[in-house]
Amino acid sequence: MNEDINVLALVKGDERYVFLYDDSSRAETLRVLGRYASNPELSFSWYDAAVLSQKIRQETKKVCPTRRFNIPLATDKDEFFG
Repeated sequence: MNEDINVLALVKGDERYVFLYDDSSRAETLRVLGRYASNPELSFSWYDAAVLSQKIRQETKKVCPTRRFNIPLATDKDEFFG
């Protein structure tokens, strides 16, 4: 299991938005971006949420570029009959 902490930061003028998350909390981080964007008391916009969520998704593709789930494929016969 990978226990790395991902860091995502946005600087808007004097404000700083910093998100720390691990691989298992990516979905929750995406939801937080939406909650921040919908909060009128924050300067965090829907554009900001879209840009940062795209970065999270790009990082996900780097971590697991070929398979979405770690299950054996039909061509992985050695794993079935090992």
